[in-house]
Amino acid sequence: MNADQLPTTRKSILETLKREGKAAIADLAGRLGMSGEAVRQQLLQLQREGWVEAIRDEAHEKRSGRPAAHYRLTTAGDHLFPKNYDQLGIALLDAVAGHLGPDALSRVLAGMTEARVKLWEQRLAGRPLPEKLQALTALYDPQGTNGGTAYAHVENGAGGLRLVEQNCPFLNVATERPAVCSVSVSLLSQLLGVEVVREERFQDGDGRCVFRVYEDRPIPEDQRGWKPEPAKSSS
Repeated sequence: MNADQLPTTRKSILETLKREGKAAIADLAGRLGMSGEAVRQQLLQLQREGWVEAIRDEAHEKRSGRPAAHYRLTTAGDHLFPKNYDQLGIALLDAVAGHLGPDALSRVLAGMTEARVKLWEQRLAGRPLPEKLQALTALYDPQGTNGGTAYAHVENGAGGLRLVEQNCPFLNVATERPAVCSVSVSLLSQLLGVEVVREERFQDGDGRCVFRVYEDRPIPEDQRGWKPEPAKSSS
């Protein structure tokens, strides 16, 4: 969702708040040529969506003795406007590799993996492998439930367990710098304790990533850790 996809009036209110930082209903009404009540109704809807919040203007209250509500964008509301995190991520990866060398980049990716392992290992402790894999679908959709998410699910067919990722949250960065995908593969391997191989890839035009989980290929604890993802087999 971005601001351009919203109805014209709500988009105009958000754009005004983005430019001004904050504004009262009367200010917005005057700028947009709307009645105060019409603006109020639009603001209520924007608040329900979590994109706008009301704040007290203490300076006005001291002068007049009456509270004056002003409105501003929330963090979620600000994210309706263009951001360029992908290019920042790519630039940071290139800076690490360019200034400190490829080994330093590997250490950074390994550190990212270990941090996520620590975050998840207690949540998964004691669960059987299929339950662990189901819980890990939340990596791709934090709002998902134990029954699966809108963007990732587990398949358990004749070929064994597979985690299917239909939405990569880092797709633009991963497309330009595939090394970051090693974090996902290593994370799954460490948390599940078995070999995991990515069989389908967004980068190859598959429209999804599919991680094959080899239950019969356990990885000894002393051999678990971040590893670069092997190149996809041409066979």
